[in-house]
Amino acid sequence: MLHELRVHNLALVDALHFDVSERGAGLIVLTGETGAGKSIILQAIHLLGGGRSSASWVRNDCDQAMIEALFEIGPEQQPLLELLDDQALRDGSGCIVRRIITRQGRSKLYINDQLVTARIASDLAEGLVNIASQHDNQQLLNVRHHVDFLDSYGELWPLRSEYSRLFRQWQKISSELRQLLEREQDKEQQKDFFQFQLEEIESAQLVVGEDEELIRERDLLKSSATVVAIVDKAHQLFAGKILDTLAEVRKDLGQLAELDPDASALAERAISACYEVADIEQELSAYGAAVPTDVSRMEGISERLALLKQLQRKYGATLEEVLAFAGNIRQELVALENLEGQIDELELELEKVSTKALLRATELSQYRKEAARKLEQAMEEELASLSFHQACFRVQLKAPEGLGMEGVQLTGLDTVEFRFSANPGEPDKPLAKVASGGELSRLMLAMKCILARRDQVDTVIFDEVDAGISGQAAEAVAEKIRQLAGHHQVFCITHLPQIAAGADIHFKIEKQVRDGRTRTVLVRLDAEARVAELARMLGGSDPSGQTMVYARELVERKQQRSRV
Repeated sequence: MLHELRVHNLALVDALHFDVSERGAGLIVLTGETGAGKSIILQAIHLLGGGRSSASWVRNDCDQAMIEALFEIGPEQQPLLELLDDQALRDGSGCIVRRIITRQGRSKLYINDQLVTARIASDLAEGLVNIASQHDNQQLLNVRHHVDFLDSYGELWPLRSEYSRLFRQWQKISSELRQLLEREQDKEQQKDFFQFQLEEIESAQLVVGEDEELIRERDLLKSSATVVAIVDKAHQLFAGKILDTLAEVRKDLGQLAELDPDASALAERAISACYEVADIEQELSAYGAAVPTDVSRMEGISERLALLKQLQRKYGATLEEVLAFAGNIRQELVALENLEGQIDELELELEKVSTKALLRATELSQYRKEAARKLEQAMEEELASLSFHQACFRVQLKAPEGLGMEGVQLTGLDTVEFRFSANPGEPDKPLAKVASGGELSRLMLAMKCILARRDQVDTVIFDEVDAGISGQAAEAVAEKIRQLAGHHQVFCITHLPQIAAGADIHFKIEKQVRDGRTRTVLVRLDAEARVAELARMLGGSDPSGQTMVYARELVERKQQRSRV
C-alpha cells in the first residue's frame, strides 16, 4: 500500500509531496483542470515501476529528476516479500522505491537504497500497484488480451506457464528435427562432398610449418652458387694462413703465461679465441658441404608450394586451419552416419513432449471453461450494479478441430473472445463491434473490480476510466469505485464530481506561475475546498450559488452512504 510519494524536478513539478499514510483502504481522488498535470503523477508511478525514461522529463535548468515512494507490504503479500528476500532487498515491511533521471538521459533505480535493474523494479511494481487507464480499455477491444484476463480471473497462470514451457520445448525440438530431416534428404550428396574434401587434404600429408621451410629452401637454392663461393673463399683463407698463425699465437702466449703469471688471464682469453676461430672454420666447412646445390629440386618445391597454396585458398589461411577443417569434416561425416539415429531419438522425444503439452493444454482448457462460466456470472452481476441491468456478457472459447499440436498456440488450445450485449433481446457480439466508449469504461471497471478481489495488490489506480460516462451511469461507477475502496487503497484521477464526492482524501492538481515559471502543484483540500472544487467540476470556474448547494449535497449524500 502506498504511503508517500515525493517528486522533484519532473516535467512541470519542482517539488511535490503526496502523503496518505494515515489511511489504509479508502478512496483518494485527484482532480484538476485538463492539462494541469494529473498525468505527471501517473508517469511518476510508471517510472518507479521501471518504465522507460527520457532526459526530456527532467525539469528545465535542473540536473536531475527524482521520484521516491514509500510502500507498506503486508504479511499476506508473500510473493512480494519472497521477491525482496531473493534479491536481498527486504528491510522490514517498508519498501522505498527511488528513481533518478539525469539531464544526460541516464537513469538509476533503487529499492531500499540498493541499486536494482528495471526488470526487478517492474516485477515489484506489478505486485504493488494495479493501474487501470484508458489504454486498458483498448485492451478489451483486442481479442489477443482476452485470454490473459480469463487466466487472471481463473488464477490459471501457473498452469499456463507450465504449458508454455512445454510448448516452447516442443517448438525447439520440432525445429531441430526439421533441420535434421532436411539434412537427411541431401545426406548422400553431402557425404560424397565431405569425403572428397577430406581425401584431398589427407592425400597431401600436410606437416605444420612445412610451407615456411620450403620457402626458405627455395630462396637458398636460388642463391646457392653465391653462397658456396663465399664459403669456399672463407675456408681457403682460414686454411691458408689464419689457422697456422693462430697455432703459433697459442704457443707464444702459453709461454708468456709461464714467464709472467700476471699475463695468464690475457693469455687464456687469447688462446680461447684461437680455439673458437678454429671451431668456426670447421662449422663453416660443414655448412658449405650442406648447402643445397641441386637446382633440379626447384621444380618439386614449386609444385609442393602450389599444392599447399591451393589447399589454403579452399580450406584455411594457414596449414593449421586446413588441418582443423579436416577435423571438422570428420565430425560431420560421423554425424551424417549417425543421422538416422538422431532423427529417431528426436522423434521419440518430440512425441513425449507433445503428449505432455497436449495433456497440460487440455487440462488448462477445462479449467478455462469453468472459469469462463464463473466470469460471465460475475461480470453480469458487476455490470448490473453499473446500470447494465440486463446486459449479457459471454466468454467464447474455440479450440482447433485437428488432432495433435496442429493449431495449438503458446497460450494453449483456446482462442478466447469476450462478447457483449447491453440491450435485452439483442444477440451478443464481439466487444469491438458493440461497445461504446462509456460502455467500455464500465466493462473495464467491472473487470478490474473482479480481478482486484482475487489478486494481492493493495493499491489500484484509475486514470480517467470514467471517460464517456455521465448521469445515472456516473452514479453507478462512483458507487462501484467506492465499494472497491472499502477493501483496497484506490486512487482515482477523475473529471466526474460524482466520483470525487465520495473521496476519503481529495487532492487538487493545478498549475501556478511563480517568478515567471509554471509549476504543477498538489493541494490537499479541506471540507470547504472540496465543495468548491466539486462546484467547479459541475459548473465551471465561476459556479452559481445553486451549483455550490448541489456540490455540498453531493458530499453530504456520500458521507451518509458511507456511514450506513
